[in-house]
Amino acid sequence: MPTTSTAETVERTIVEALEQLGCDPSRIDRAATLADLDVDSLDLAELSQVVEEAHGVGLRADDLAAITTVGDAIDLVAGRAA
Repeated sequence: MPTTSTAETVERTIVEALEQLGCDPSRIDRAATLADLDVDSLDLAELSQVVEEAHGVGLRADDLAAITTVGDAIDLVAGRAA
């Protein structure tokens, strides 16, 4: 069941998911690029599932292709969840 989605809850979900995917927590911030965090397409697919389960926001392939930074992901999901 989706939680109440605010920018803060979305950020927490995404950061926690990235940590679970093996990203170094000290490197995760809004400006960090997914490439710098070594997030690949399979990781993005997993992240998409986590976001949909937690916030009810489905991300399409073109959405995922447009996400460059952690901040991009947070803003996209928070904007759609609102």
